[in-house]
Amino acid sequence: MDALLAFAAALLALRLAGMLATRYRSSGRAELLAWSAGLAAYAVAAAAIAWGEAAGWDERAFRVYYAAGALLTAPLLGAGSLLLAGRRRAAPVALVYIGLAIGVSLAVPVHGVFAPHGIPAAQDHLAFLPARLLAIVGNAIGTLAVVVVALRSFRRRPLGNGLIIAGIAAAATGSGLAGLGAAGSAIGIALGAVLLYAGFTIPAHITPLFRPKMAPR
Repeated sequence: MDALLAFAAALLALRLAGMLATRYRSSGRAELLAWSAGLAAYAVAAAAIAWGEAAGWDERAFRVYYAAGALLTAPLLGAGSLLLAGRRRAAPVALVYIGLAIGVSLAVPVHGVFAPHGIPAAQDHLAFLPARLLAIVGNAIGTLAVVVVALRSFRRRPLGNGLIIAGIAAAATGSGLAGLGAAGSAIGIALGAVLLYAGFTIPAHITPLFRPKMAPR
């Protein structure tokens, strides 16, 4: 069941990432590119969970999951929120962080024996420095940026922004994105994908952050 939930979350997050990337190509808005990258990372992390739950967790699945989920998702979504708020310096900072995060995820030693099922706890397989500390800092800043920017425009778009905040919370709870070693669950990953998708695309009388293009009649 966890494998199916994670796979469904991966498909949903990937669809939303593609929709945002399409919107970026037509508008050139940098925040859409950052959000698309963050949701693509979320999709990869969910796919890694599906891989680990279906085939048994090992170092390969764990590295992919940790790199995409614990190190990249929230910081990229946060960078998108800062770009939306006009903080253009977030773009080069995000690029530097991406390079650092990928380098750390590839080079850091992974230890311990993996249970065949259940999202692995980071503290059982990674030293605190540098991977877990980087995840804590990156996710704290990224999540804070998403929440603060969403709250600033909450009156203008209460439902969509509320869903995005709830989606970030569910994703962090489900996958241990704070880097504190929580094992999490695929249910939180799937719920996070659904809430984020709804938050970005929900049609309402209040202008959404992103509205899918209507098919021509």
